[in-house]
Amino acid sequence: MESLKPVKPIPGLIALGITLVIWFIIPPPEGVQENAWHLLALFIGTIAAIIGKALPIGAISIIAIATVAVTQVTNPGNAKAALDDALSGFSNNLIWLIGISMIISISITKTGLGARIGYWLISLFGKRTLGIAYSLTFSELILAPVTPSNTARGGGIIHPIMRSIATSFNSMPDDHASSKKMGRFLALVNYNTNPITSAMFITATAPNPMIVNLIAEGLGSEFRLSWSAWAIAAAVPGILSLIIMPLVIYFICPPEIKKTPNAPELARAELKKLGKFSLAEKITTGVFILLLLMWAEVPDLLFGFPINATTAAFIGLAILLLTGVLTWDEALKHKSAWDTVVWFSALIMMATFLGKLGLIKWLAGAVSSSIDVLGFGWIISMLILVLVYVYTHYFFASTTAHITAMFAAFLAAGVALGAPPMLLALTLAFSSSLMMSLTHYATGTAPIIFGSNYATLGEWWRVGFVMSVVNLAIWFYVGGMWWKMLGYW
Repeated sequence: MESLKPVKPIPGLIALGITLVIWFIIPPPEGVQENAWHLLALFIGTIAAIIGKALPIGAISIIAIATVAVTQVTNPGNAKAALDDALSGFSNNLIWLIGISMIISISITKTGLGARIGYWLISLFGKRTLGIAYSLTFSELILAPVTPSNTARGGGIIHPIMRSIATSFNSMPDDHASSKKMGRFLALVNYNTNPITSAMFITATAPNPMIVNLIAEGLGSEFRLSWSAWAIAAAVPGILSLIIMPLVIYFICPPEIKKTPNAPELARAELKKLGKFSLAEKITTGVFILLLLMWAEVPDLLFGFPINATTAAFIGLAILLLTGVLTWDEALKHKSAWDTVVWFSALIMMATFLGKLGLIKWLAGAVSSSIDVLGFGWIISMLILVLVYVYTHYFFASTTAHITAMFAAFLAAGVALGAPPMLLALTLAFSSSLMMSLTHYATGTAPIIFGSNYATLGEWWRVGFVMSVVNLAIWFYVGGMWWKMLGYW
């Protein structure tokens, strides 16, 4: 019995209690179907279980799929149709885009390509601490389009490079005095890069494809964002944020060591350890360039041969498997990728049917009515919606749970208040990553970098709040003007 790992009783009972109260005690509001209300009960219970970590998110999702099927809430009285509905999320191609891309990203670490990029940039620009910060920042930007796990990118690839540089200058973790030399500044830059790069590409963090799906569900298929449309929209505000962010943190938590003449030499020593550019690295680089070309729709532009983004990901993985850069066993052992496919399928399925059954429309009406009574125009109303959406992330330890719970309702509410649909959709979409800056539990990368103990909790939260304000201002104003120029709204 000691080896068993059952559901955690307290968060499990809380999630079950919430579900039962909504299902049996709270009657459906006027205009809401009973089965739709019951699905909402299951959905809120699932989110509560995820927030409370009653079980791993994949296990919770399997339970959610089983419950939707057995209760037949999506299709009362038709067991076969209800099962088809429960499993429908697995047919969503964006889910497979992320899952396959996560498997592809193994090659970045396996071949050493990620570390090589980071140390190469430091060898060029690392004579000052600020230069090291920008090297780490733009290393992550280079990796972001092909690394859907922001945790693997910021915490698994960039963070070890950052630590090795900091410790080489005797800026040690767990020592607040020495961390001020350099480590505190670099750790805060290391982390605050992650939300920005995650916002810049559909394939830069796992929840982004779900957002694309929610936008299309809420606004219509003509508003479905392609990989290139998302990247172009994010390019100007994203690069501006990446340029400004290290400067802001430099002002708030300045490093004591300003000049680092030895850093390029240290980086070159690490590059020497990595050896010559291997065949596996060359193949991986070629695959990544090919993926970027296909995701940017270059084959369609040049040859009139469109390739779906998910198809492109399968092609990239196939090449890596054919050449032996990755093995099938390595693909099978990437638990995070397969776990993501499962839990995304469940959450997208539930969110989709909440829309189809009219719950999102009802929730949007409730939210928009409460703001509408204040008598503001659409600009202030939209700003209120975005600020509430972002700063409620203090109460979430999962961006996925936050997005699933709130995105669709806030999108519909903003449209009802008169906000231009695509302006609102893009602002909420990018804010869904930018809000990661707020806390030390906001996303998977946070506890890794915070856990290195270079920054205190107060420093982390202070810098995170300031960066949230700076980023929102850049993406709302500069981004809004850029999207207007592009004709997105």
